[in-house]
Amino acid sequence: TLHLMTGNHDCRSPMLQVLGGEARYAVEYPEFTVVALDSLVEGSPAGRLGAAQLAWLDDVLQRRPQVPALIGLHHPPMPVGITFLDGMRLLDGDELRAVVAAHGNVARVMAGHVHRPITAAFAGSVLTVAPSLWRQTGLLLNSDAPPGYLAEPTGFLLHMIDGDDCVTHTVQVSHAAALLGAY
Repeated sequence: TLHLMTGNHDCRSPMLQVLGGEARYAVEYPEFTVVALDSLVEGSPAGRLGAAQLAWLDDVLQRRPQVPALIGLHHPPMPVGITFLDGMRLLDGDELRAVVAAHGNVARVMAGHVHRPITAAFAGSVLTVAPSLWRQTGLLLNSDAPPGYLAEPTGFLLHMIDGDDCVTHTVQVSHAAALLGAY
């Protein structure tokens, strides 16, 4: 099953008209819950959830506290060490951290936006940032400069739930290694 959510280059209304559904939603499978959040701020590279969506998430996570939950959103809720992109992360990431920390059933917080695979501890859970299916962002630490794109392998993350365990695999779908350009 494919679960879509908005990204910072999307236009919410046309996307929902074509694909149907809501910008934020939860799907309760017998073994786990998938929660898709809408962090899109149209016209901005940064994201925001807002108080109403965070309250909704808190309610969703309370419904089945014994069932693992996977939370997906486009923007990482914390700095990842690439200064240029950290300025475009989720602006209310600390508020998301508080909601996630209040629920021990969050198995993963899944994000994208950075175009680079990243794993970090987050609010008593694990944050996984997916690589891109297009181009990968260069790993440029301790610099305010745009990191540029590299022809590193493209890929996606595959999350497997087995009881209370969640295992994440990075699946590469291309192989290359030359500098392609910059922002």
